[in-house]
Amino acid sequence: MRPSRILLVKPRRTPPPNAQPLLPPLVLYREILRAHRFLPKDQRVLGDAYVKAEFKAHQNIDNPLHIVGFLTSWQDYLKLINKVNNQEELRSYTISSDQLSKMNDEQVGQLYELMKEAKNLNEPEHEKD
Repeated sequence: MRPSRILLVKPRRTPPPNAQPLLPPLVLYREILRAHRFLPKDQRVLGDAYVKAEFKAHQNIDNPLHIVGFLTSWQDYLKLINKVNNQEELRSYTISSDQLSKMNDEQVGQLYELMKEAKNLNEPEHEKD
């Protein structure tokens, strides 16, 4: 039996005692889509499409560090969506400069495109191009 590459990855720091283990990808995907049910319809449609595209794009990733980073980020997103009680809290959420500095140019571009789409959802129909 060949050893798994996942076991060869060592954490950079010890996790806090209350840290939850990573959810398997399919479970995480389903939980995110379930959490989106409580969003307004237009946000749900945008969020579902984005989640589906991201998980599909990362389906064949082999690098364990990328897999762990991907799952960790989406699990953090799931925690955020589950703890937010109203839309004002969700709208006021900002990305820290530390998180932004860890992103590469492509990720920053994706974030910008997502921001533009989210703003387009809030515009009335007659103002859209």
